[in-house]
Amino acid sequence: MGEFTVGDRDFLLDGRPVRLLSGALHYFRVHEEQWEHRLAMLRAMGLNCVETYVPWNLHEPEPGRYRDVGALGRFLDAVREAGLWAIVRPGPYICAEWENGGLPHWLTGRLGRRVRSEDAGYLVHVNRWFRTLLPEVVARQIDRGGPVIMVQAENEYGSYGSDQGYLRYVADLLEACGVTVPLFTSDGPEDHMLTGGSIPGVLATVNFGSGARAAFEVLRRHQPRGPLMCMEFWCGWFAHWGDARAVRDAEDAAAALAEVLDCGASVNVYMAHGGTSFGGWAGANRAGALHDGPLEATVTSYDYDAPVDEAGLPTAKFWAFRSVLERYATGPLPPVPAPPARLAGRVAAVPHEWAPLEGVLDALGDEEWDGPVPPTFEDLGVDRGLVRYRLEVPGPRQPYPLAVTGLRDRAVVYVDGVRAGVLEAEDAVLAEPVAGPAVVELWVESLGRVNYGPRLGEAKGVTGGVLHERQYVHGVRARGLRVDAFTADGVAKVPFTPVPGVTAAPDGAPAPGGGPGPGGGAGLYRMVVEVAGAGDAALELPGWTRGFVWLNGFCLGRYWGVGPQESLFVPGPVLREGTNEVWVLELEGAGASVRLV
Repeated sequence: MGEFTVGDRDFLLDGRPVRLLSGALHYFRVHEEQWEHRLAMLRAMGLNCVETYVPWNLHEPEPGRYRDVGALGRFLDAVREAGLWAIVRPGPYICAEWENGGLPHWLTGRLGRRVRSEDAGYLVHVNRWFRTLLPEVVARQIDRGGPVIMVQAENEYGSYGSDQGYLRYVADLLEACGVTVPLFTSDGPEDHMLTGGSIPGVLATVNFGSGARAAFEVLRRHQPRGPLMCMEFWCGWFAHWGDARAVRDAEDAAAALAEVLDCGASVNVYMAHGGTSFGGWAGANRAGALHDGPLEATVTSYDYDAPVDEAGLPTAKFWAFRSVLERYATGPLPPVPAPPARLAGRVAAVPHEWAPLEGVLDALGDEEWDGPVPPTFEDLGVDRGLVRYRLEVPGPRQPYPLAVTGLRDRAVVYVDGVRAGVLEAEDAVLAEPVAGPAVVELWVESLGRVNYGPRLGEAKGVTGGVLHERQYVHGVRARGLRVDAFTADGVAKVPFTPVPGVTAAPDGAPAPGGGPGPGGGAGLYRMVVEVAGAGDAALELPGWTRGFVWLNGFCLGRYWGVGPQESLFVPGPVLREGTNEVWVLELEGAGASVRLV
């Protein structure tokens, strides 16, 4: 046990100055059986602390229904066993390139911009959540023999709002729930962010990727006393679908890290190990300086160009950072742990069964909604997945443009059962006019809720209406298909049919004349892959367009042929020796095989 406090210039452990050399690692982005290895990698890099966010929406999928809140406690126990301290950032909002910035869809759908403010309807849910979560933290504080030395109040609030009463409420609530270690805030090193995001009596820290001296000068104007800390030292960056992969030179990042430490400051490397947004939990951003432009969906991989890559392996940046950090170590750094087992050899599989989307929806979809105007995903209780909207254009009438207003995010449109196009803009018009009468179906997919900026919490689905010429088409039936519905019991109810004429060539590619199903269209494809020598792997989907993949019931996340991500990371513990089952939910056009490499 010990006492961790904030001094006039330093962090103090039992009265002695200490420097925090921390690294971000999100327990929810790493398979639990691999926590021990990843924490050992952080220690070997020269870190003495680990930082993690806590995603509220992952743990409270419906109001008052909780899912594995104890995962945080188990992670903190692993941190203690690894010989590290811990910094916990419980939100309520976390950003983290995570769906809705960690806020539950059922909360933002009901309250909109009232979240992250001193709104009573919002605070009652924050209060309930914190009182459920924080016992996992309180019992593991350093003064109780645990690793937790600091807890954050909210997150980068100065980038969003200026409700000082709300920040004070969050800080007071943390203390009322039993948090006795120091609290802190973190914001960009700009005057408006620090005035909006910090409160008296709570340590302010700053986030940046370079220019440490200038950043700390700004911080000192707002906080003349107290230890300096970069709470997010951005050593890499995330990527959006359709963009280039973000890469930062290792030596450049190491020099920027050295500048932070030369200032006498503490640091949290963001990310030390990024991991993966399994389960379709990756968020999205709005383009533009004001974050109000087109949607940019974040890829499944959260590799972040971090020093420990997505598969847990050291990169050039790892060795460059280790060279910097070992100057501040009290003794020799631990050896770098052996890498996790990797798949012994390449294997491939072709689909042997499939079901069209309509059949999948009938088996796994939610109850159908019927009303005059389109409901949003939030109205239907859908967090991740898609919604089918069905409307009838009356007739007889001549062909007119069919438009959708307030579309979020991507709709595949069918007219009388024939695919008519894909719509992506918020206000989109189908390429070919539609005559009436006609049945129109829009299969709308959420590509991730916005996790940062003023459009945080915006609704998904058809948030406006469907227009034929200038006339709203009223009378809408809508049905959700949630990612979480794809369980072993659920998929067993899907009416699969054999895929005709599919055989495998020796290298796993489809033999001539093979095909992935009638037309290779949208639907759920099931296949098995035989594995000898299970371990970490990458799953490739050549020729597939966009959708989700499950391996032995574990959702690896979204894939999309537009790149830059070309495969999905498969944690070794998900694979098993012998037969493994793969499900691929393809939303536009299927390929012929999948490969594990």
